[in-house]
Amino acid sequence: MKIQGKFYRIVWFRNDLRVHDNPALFHAAEDQQGVLAVYFICRDMLQNHCVAPARIDFIRRHLLLLKSDLAALNIPLLVINLDSALEIIPHFQQLIKTHHIEELFFNAEYPWDEFNRDKQVSEALRTDAVKVKRFHDRVIIPPGMIRNGKDEPYKVFTAFKNNWLKQARVLQLQPLKKPKRQPEQPIVVMSDKALNDLFKGLDLRDLSALWPAGEKEASSRLKQFIKQHIADYHVDRDFPDLEGTSQLSPYLAIGSISPRQCIAAALQANQGELDSGNPGVTTWIGELIWRDFYQHVVVDFPYVCKFKAMQKHTEAFPWRYDHTLFKAWCDGETGIPIVDAAMLQLKKTGWMHNRLRMVVAMFLTKNLQIDWRMGERYFMSELIDGDFAANNGGWQWSASTGTDAAPYFRIFNPVSQSQRFDVEGAFIKTYLPALAKVPSKVIHNPPPTPGYPLPIVNLSLSRKETIALFSALKP
Repeated sequence: MKIQGKFYRIVWFRNDLRVHDNPALFHAAEDQQGVLAVYFICRDMLQNHCVAPARIDFIRRHLLLLKSDLAALNIPLLVINLDSALEIIPHFQQLIKTHHIEELFFNAEYPWDEFNRDKQVSEALRTDAVKVKRFHDRVIIPPGMIRNGKDEPYKVFTAFKNNWLKQARVLQLQPLKKPKRQPEQPIVVMSDKALNDLFKGLDLRDLSALWPAGEKEASSRLKQFIKQHIADYHVDRDFPDLEGTSQLSPYLAIGSISPRQCIAAALQANQGELDSGNPGVTTWIGELIWRDFYQHVVVDFPYVCKFKAMQKHTEAFPWRYDHTLFKAWCDGETGIPIVDAAMLQLKKTGWMHNRLRMVVAMFLTKNLQIDWRMGERYFMSELIDGDFAANNGGWQWSASTGTDAAPYFRIFNPVSQSQRFDVEGAFIKTYLPALAKVPSKVIHNPPPTPGYPLPIVNLSLSRKETIALFSALKP
């Protein structure tokens, strides 16, 4: 696609596929001197980071809508297909030379590979006398701003949260206004066919019936959640058969809605209170803080991005690499109904209820004693809301290897979790038709049933063995 027109600035889109409350786009458009938007499809990063086919297709569908939204602002979107992220710098240099670009704007990404990619691009372009401006978009309070009394990063969430709340009370948490429309000039808008062709050869999974794309859809879901569900969130969020969660995680992960937009809506529903008032609202705000926390962790402890445990002494745990057991877990054939139903929910919808993510992760790491990194990568290969920081943080918490990790002796019993949060077995029956006629009193730990496997592990014995192995580790 050949870009025509005069442009002064480039906005580099990544996981921020929206027009509203987009700091890089907002500030680039302020002077109304012409803005060019760019998105790179880096095939090596998609492969190396195990990006799920559902998420890749979600990106494709978002880009189709984003280019139209940007065109309404007289900003063309150029989508470029690359084999390697190493090609980004020369492509930028060519665009800068062709269009006499003076400034690059982008929103920060925090995992190690993305951070270093951005650093290399920034250094190369500054050498070419291009001004580079980086903004914080994926968090409400940027990394580095929350420190303990020793000016060190927090390793425990509760202390982090208390400091976060203290700082947030004096911050401007309202979303940015819509960016200014750029000068009228002849621009070429990429056709849908041309954009779709760039994704040829990539493994795509269309889940548009479950997860429609676009910031309008994200905004609609937020409004519906605030209106209908947030007041009871603190109770309903733990029950997988209820629509008790916002289901905004795919949209936050891809950036079609911002965390600032989310917290602004929550504050409006709670008379401006962050940690008092309606318990459903404050609980949900707490989840947004968890999201910030894990983004901070990958900046403050970058080795977690390199397949390393946050708590280094836990690297000595004798993890198992039994691929037969691992496949049974992936395929939802463990003989533990709540685990199997959750894994089949992931396979069918590209998403899993948050409590069940903890249940299946603890089952894999604490009962099967399989390395948490295998589960972490499998989740990324399936999740439409795959976000490295949140996924890594959740897995390390469940495996008792990470920041603010669950104590190694606290191990969820999946049967007890099922009895407590899927009382009648409604969620189980949704995904396990073989158990449809099993009475609710025994469905959580059913007797031998045709078409359903027997348990692949003894929960009680494996729990005791795991506790003994963890207790033998020396910090």
